[in-house]
Amino acid sequence: MDRADLSGDGGSPAAFDEGAQDPSRRAIPLGRQREASPTLVSDDEVETRFEPAVIEPGRALALADFSPPAVGTGERLVRWAYRMGLPPGALNPFRKRGRIRLTATVDNPLPGDPAIGKALRAGHFLLFGVRTAIADTEFTGAHLSPPMERLIHGFTWLSDLEAAGPRAQSTAVAERILSAWLTANPRPASGPAWNVGHVGHRLLAWMVHAPLILSGTDRKFRARALAAMAETARWLDRHATKADDKLDEVCAWTAITAAGLLFEDGHARRLFGEAGLIRALGDLVGDDGGLLSRSPLGQIEAIERIVLLKACYAAVRADPPAQLDTILTLLVPPLLAMLHGDGALGSWQGAGAIPAPRIETLIRASGVRTRPLRDARQWGYQRVSAMKSILQFDAAPPPLARHARTGCASTLAFEFSHAGERLIVNCGGGAMAGGLIPLRLAQGLRASAAHSTLVLDDTNSTAVLINGTLGAGVGTVEVDRRTMTADNGAGATRLEASHDGYVARYGLTHRRILILRDDGTELRGEDLLIASGRKGKRGTVGVALRFHLGPHIELAQGADGLGVTLSLPDGSLWQFRSGRDPVTIEESLWADGQGRPVGTRQLVVQAKIPRSGETFSWLLKKMR
Repeated sequence: MDRADLSGDGGSPAAFDEGAQDPSRRAIPLGRQREASPTLVSDDEVETRFEPAVIEPGRALALADFSPPAVGTGERLVRWAYRMGLPPGALNPFRKRGRIRLTATVDNPLPGDPAIGKALRAGHFLLFGVRTAIADTEFTGAHLSPPMERLIHGFTWLSDLEAAGPRAQSTAVAERILSAWLTANPRPASGPAWNVGHVGHRLLAWMVHAPLILSGTDRKFRARALAAMAETARWLDRHATKADDKLDEVCAWTAITAAGLLFEDGHARRLFGEAGLIRALGDLVGDDGGLLSRSPLGQIEAIERIVLLKACYAAVRADPPAQLDTILTLLVPPLLAMLHGDGALGSWQGAGAIPAPRIETLIRASGVRTRPLRDARQWGYQRVSAMKSILQFDAAPPPLARHARTGCASTLAFEFSHAGERLIVNCGGGAMAGGLIPLRLAQGLRASAAHSTLVLDDTNSTAVLINGTLGAGVGTVEVDRRTMTADNGAGATRLEASHDGYVARYGLTHRRILILRDDGTELRGEDLLIASGRKGKRGTVGVALRFHLGPHIELAQGADGLGVTLSLPDGSLWQFRSGRDPVTIEESLWADGQGRPVGTRQLVVQAKIPRSGETFSWLLKKMR
């Protein structure tokens, strides 16, 4: 079938010759080696040859980055004894024991949200746009959504309350909530309150925000709160390795290490916690600095834990292990790669568009000054920055079930923004249930159809199971990235990737090619379905290419049905053109940075194709 003209203005855009026969071509080894792919250049277009340039790999972690901190023989013995369960008092039997107390006040480097804090002072928890009366909140039992559990049992709201005004006006609120929680949870037990991750968040929050919960005049309450901190630290000592996932384990070890720093007689616990933390980070972080969960929200959480722990070191004027600075330096570039031109987060693995101020505060507090990671191998997100345009591309399999909390079937989806305006997005929000996004809707937001990618027969490329875990599907992704330069000096970046998520059921491999011009005004794409084995020879299958649009974009359908004009809030005009099948407009939604669903629309190209395979080409081009 002949390709339709994709220029949008009656002319042919500059063609990009992939140079498939060039021996300098190098594939990023995420899967087996692949054959040269078809080109996007039409037969009637003038070919302009581009020479591929090698993309340099990122800095990889060394084994020493995850080795326990070097200590002397005596401290190794102390650490071993503590790990074996010997109490700190036995390590120094002649020292006088006093009452439980914290030895320093921590300067919180991560201020919270004043709006949430003001809601707390007014008597409500505020989560993702929904207010819940504190008086009606059950502080025990399994009655809360996962995000609400983390808020309530992790005491993450303390930073918000601290940001809402002078401490004197907030102390009574903090004490009242803490008292109600301690009454409902008098001792360690089963249930969400004693989930290892929640406990790690809770203990670290108690210590960082100790002035907020220990500044009242009630001495009995203060002693009760300190006793709860000490008991919680002892519980974590025994249960840190029993966390549901490695991120929760890291949260536990940061709290243990902080307790070792801030409690009296905590030296042995500090040594114990540092060794466990570095070891857990080694299991959590990939070679390129991205978490194995591939979750930007998880990346933020890991950076936050380390930043808060370093503030605890600063409070007691101690130097953190060098490994923490090394790992923090590696964690930041992958997170920066997920930001659009507005500074806010892309919608990947259940995340919403976390606003720029929160990201900026976190990066500033980390002290890391670096550039975004553009070519990530294990993290798996390819980033292309072209003038004012940013392209994000999911070019890796979904995370393994044991790493993922809210994993999504998003393989080969992409997001695209220009000058801070989001044109193509994913719905996001799968990890932000419990507020205005119901739990059942959150499950659907993790599906392939909620992402800007190709979907066969409305099925997921990787199964999203009813219990929230990921099942069978994409196992191998092959990806190739090249930069190209034309004879006239023009350039482009070409990304090509394929996955096998539909091979078992339909006998078809999905391959996607994206070419973004260096001036950022043209994104050219091609989606190929390639038969794999005998299953790809008979019958037909329904195909839908979905392009979810950013909020507040006005649309105008073209007369031939193959094009749609996009009018952005900044006044610019873009045109989307399909190369073979009509474009329809359907309803969609997008989760903003507060976890609120915003009504949007999506462009859909649908067709019935034979299982022998087919090709779909399309173009997104700036017109004004």
